[in-house]
Amino acid sequence: MINFNLLNGKILIVDKPWGWSSFKVVKTIKNFIIKKIKKNIKIGHSGTLDPLATGLLIIMIGDATKKTNIFHNYKKSYTGIIKLGCETISLDSETEEINFSSISHITTKLVYNTSKKLVGNINQVPPYFSALKKNGKRFYKYARNKEKIELLPRKITIYKFDILNIWMPYLKFFIECGKGTYIRSVAKDLGFLLKSKAYLLSLRRESIGNFYINFRSNKINELSNKFSCYIP
Repeated sequence: MINFNLLNGKILIVDKPWGWSSFKVVKTIKNFIIKKIKKNIKIGHSGTLDPLATGLLIIMIGDATKKTNIFHNYKKSYTGIIKLGCETISLDSETEEINFSSISHITTKLVYNTSKKLVGNINQVPPYFSALKKNGKRFYKYARNKEKIELLPRKITIYKFDILNIWMPYLKFFIECGKGTYIRSVAKDLGFLLKSKAYLLSLRRESIGNFYINFRSNKINELSNKFSCYIP
C-alpha cells in the first residue's frame, strides 16, 4: 500500500526506463495513484528526459508540484556514450546514421584536449528535434514535417566534461551542466571540433542538484512493477 500523505506533497525519485517519454511516466504514476486513492491529484516532473535516455526523473505529487521550477535551476549530471565518425538528424540514436566521416586522425590525446574546449560558458545551438517552441509549435514537430526553422544559439554552462573511456569510435563520458544544456548538441559540437562527425548513442541522467539515481533497492515500492523508484 501507498502510506504517505499525497495531498501535502511528495517527491518521487524515478529511474526512467529506455523508450518511455517523461509524459508517459507521469501519466502512468498518476493513473496508479488515482486508482489507489480514488481521487484526482496534481503530478508533474522536474525536467524532460528524451525517450531514449534513462535515469533520474523527479516526480512531484500534490503540493510538491509548486516546487517544479526550483529543480530547473539545479545542476544536472549525466553519463553516456558518444559515437564518432557519423551523425544523425536527431543527434541521437532515434534516427539512422548519415554523413560518415574519417576518424583516423583522432587520437586519445586529441579527444581529451578537445573536450576541455566545451567546458565553461558557451553558446550552444539546440537540436532540431527538441521540445523547444517557436510560434507556439514544438521544434520536433517542425522537424518531423520537414519544415525548416532558424536555430539560434543559447548561452549554457558546462561545469565538467570528463572522458571516462575511449574505444574507437565510442567515447564514454561524464558531464555536469546547467539548465538548458542539450547533451546531444554537446556530442555534435565535439565531433565538429574533432573535424569529424558525432552523435549521442546513449544517455543516463545521474543527478539533479542533491538528488541522485543510485538509491537502495530496499526502498522500492509497488510502482516497481512499472519502473524502479523510491519515495524519500
